[in-house]
Amino acid sequence: MASEMLTKYKEITLLYDIVEKISSCLDTKEVARLVIEEARRVIKLSSVSVLLLNKETETLELIGEFGHDQEQPTVSWGVGIAGSVLSSGRAEIVNDVHSDPRFVEGVVTICSLMCAPLKAKDTVVGVIKLGSDQPVTYTAEDLKLFTTLASLAAVAIENAGLYEQLKEAFYTTVYTLAETIEKRDPYTGNHTKRVMEYSLAIGKNLGLSEQDMARLQLGAVLHDIGKIGVRDSVLLKESSLNDEEFEQIKKHAVYGEEIISRIASLQSAIPGVKHHHEKFNGRGYPDGLKGEEIDITARIIAVADSFDAMTTNRPYRQGLSLDEAFEELRKYSGSQFDPEIVDAFFAADVMEAFFAANSRQKIIL
Repeated sequence: MASEMLTKYKEITLLYDIVEKISSCLDTKEVARLVIEEARRVIKLSSVSVLLLNKETETLELIGEFGHDQEQPTVSWGVGIAGSVLSSGRAEIVNDVHSDPRFVEGVVTICSLMCAPLKAKDTVVGVIKLGSDQPVTYTAEDLKLFTTLASLAAVAIENAGLYEQLKEAFYTTVYTLAETIEKRDPYTGNHTKRVMEYSLAIGKNLGLSEQDMARLQLGAVLHDIGKIGVRDSVLLKESSLNDEEFEQIKKHAVYGEEIISRIASLQSAIPGVKHHHEKFNGRGYPDGLKGEEIDITARIIAVADSFDAMTTNRPYRQGLSLDEAFEELRKYSGSQFDPEIVDAFFAADVMEAFFAANSRQKIIL
């Protein structure tokens, strides 16, 4: 009786802990890491792997593991113990791996294992397997605990996969919008791509958080979206702008804010869109912000945008050489640009970003 109560307690505790941890997790690899962590805590094992089914190749692809020193071989549908569990959809205990007829010589380096399908809505999407390099007698209670863990993992992985699909569709829509607007001005072709690449290179060098990198990416892609509100006679003018026309161009920063402020999923990009023409000394537009009053994403985009503008040919002037543009950034560091951002620009692999942006036909995530 005491043993049964202890087992039930372990199962309830596992359920509570794993649900609490993975319920809000929307990254498949992070789900795998959390599941592996829990499995190691409640089940005796020396290795554990989480594998997802690639429907095109009908092979299992590793998304998380513990305890494997060498790269694991490809697992195909119906081949080996894991492949068999994948095709049958039933969890199994194999306490003597080497005597199992499905054992693949030279592949398995463990003595005992359990393998369970990752099943979401009656569809097997992968498997999770664990094992011991020493003989172990896994029990039906162990398997019950393990399959509970696998079931929770499957639901979380499916949710994360759906989120990734929605995220991809979202970014594709945003990038298509940005590229459509960019086509109004044939002289700025690939500008958005380059500004995004430069900005992300700078952000990476600065060690921005994942959240700030996402804000930076959106802001860089959408930084000129407000130009949709600028008249063609001004935007496409083939000579230098007069003061009145320049005032019209300056409004694109506010127009951009007005456009994306109506879309909840884009509001994190507002600082980069509205304030990428602010200057570090407070003499920029539209709000005359200075120093760290300017959001970090806007300060980064300001450097990336200015560098690309300087090196781009226009009808009324030839673009600067890279060395000349580099010198301009150094010259205005501390006045127009944040010195820390300029330093990060030169420390980042900007030339790799330059060639990456110019070699692509479209913006990609």
